[in-house]
Amino acid sequence: MKSLVILGSTGSIGTQALEVCRRDGYKVNALAAGGNIELLEKQAREFKVKAVAVFNGEKAKELKIKLSDTDIKVLGGEDGVCEIAQYEADIALNSIVGIAGLRPTLAAIESGKDIALANKETLVTGGDIVNRAAKKKGVKILPVDSEHSAIFQSLQGTPQNSLSKILLTASGGPFYGKTRKELENVTVKEALNHPNWSMGAKITIDSATLMNKGLEVIEAVHLFGLPSEKIEVLVHRQSIVHSGVELSDGAVIAQLGTPDMRLPIQYALTYPERSNYAFERLSLADIGTLTFEKPDTDTFRCLPLCIKAITEGGLKPTAVNGANEQAVKLFLEGKIKFLQIADLVEKALESANNKKEFTLEDILETDKLSRECVLNNL
Repeated sequence: MKSLVILGSTGSIGTQALEVCRRDGYKVNALAAGGNIELLEKQAREFKVKAVAVFNGEKAKELKIKLSDTDIKVLGGEDGVCEIAQYEADIALNSIVGIAGLRPTLAAIESGKDIALANKETLVTGGDIVNRAAKKKGVKILPVDSEHSAIFQSLQGTPQNSLSKILLTASGGPFYGKTRKELENVTVKEALNHPNWSMGAKITIDSATLMNKGLEVIEAVHLFGLPSEKIEVLVHRQSIVHSGVELSDGAVIAQLGTPDMRLPIQYALTYPERSNYAFERLSLADIGTLTFEKPDTDTFRCLPLCIKAITEGGLKPTAVNGANEQAVKLFLEGKIKFLQIADLVEKALESANNKKEFTLEDILETDKLSRECVLNNL
């Protein structure tokens, strides 16, 4: 039975991962989270972990007092989260939101653990660095995003170098079929009303703008080694076909299932084996019809902006990611309108200096400058 450390344990993916661990008896050695110390305390006690970390240093001090009757070590800040990432375990599951997950991923790789990756920004911003580090350490990066897990599953048993095209599906989000005019004054509440998935606020807004799909195109480039022009995005409203592949002989293989993140989480933990799945099963007869169509890239401009970023390469993906994180924060705070998110991302993409060869420090500096670009263009 594998042991884990879970980064981002109080978020949507983290809590579902712990549900899988609870059901299947996985040993959880350490946890890290943002600032929800009430839930983190409950998780730490239930799973009898050795250590926890909180990104927010002041919250870490509060948690230390709450756990003072235990032997659980409490760490704070980004360095504390990176230390948790290096705790002894077989797998580090990283579900931290945003670029904040990059350094912990690199720390976990350095310690020799396989990575169950639900933090797409790790590869969006640092894909080349992360892949080199993983190859050097001989660790596997196992995708947890439902789409990338579906691609990964579809490729099992296929000959090497037989991948011809990736079919990346998208739900279309809550604003499917809307025009730019109709989106001018949408509210935060409307943008958070996803039709199929229950997710955190940031990723739900990214789904509404199709930014999430753009980031997934970039992630797929780094995971599967195909250029962006060989990745086809398809709007699939039912969220049953989670993604698929076209092989060199024209065969198309896809992975289907209910919209439930526990399946890709479980597969990342059991790979290459499969275990019994105790949650809802798929009935194709009940679904009846599956539909596919091209995305509206004129209305949902974040998707083509991401494709442009990965086509230009270098630090451009970091720029669009950082700008988007800042713009989504502003939108959730009611400080900008929905359509401004793409406008601000475009400004950061255009203004970003680029390097084909770059370091972690270059990534972090580009992220900082892209956020400043957003704030300076309000």
